[in-house]
Amino acid sequence: MKLILAIIQDEDAPSTVQALVERGYRVTRIASTGGFLRRGNTTLLIGVEDSHVEKVVEIFRQCCQTRATYLPVAVEATGLLQAHMIEVEIGGVTLFVLDVERFEPL
Repeated sequence: MKLILAIIQDEDAPSTVQALVERGYRVTRIASTGGFLRRGNTTLLIGVEDSHVEKVVEIFRQCCQTRATYLPVAVEATGLLQAHMIEVEIGGVTLFVLDVERFEPL
């Protein structure tokens, strides 16, 4: 058995959870915050048999898209501090697939 821990953007969470549940996977949803951009994320926990890992990974590939956003940064130019926007890519999914040593539904 495996535990899939997935960190996704809040915007992708509703469709991802719906796709997982429609295919019979149980999902625990936890609100989280990213450290770099300090924006809302969703962390999903899904327990699956080893043979289902790739099916779940494919659902994430279909539901979690990357997108561009702009991040303000301070730039010093000619002795003045100016705000400048840089484009960064966000979204997609960060997946951890962990071995489950023991599972007991009580």
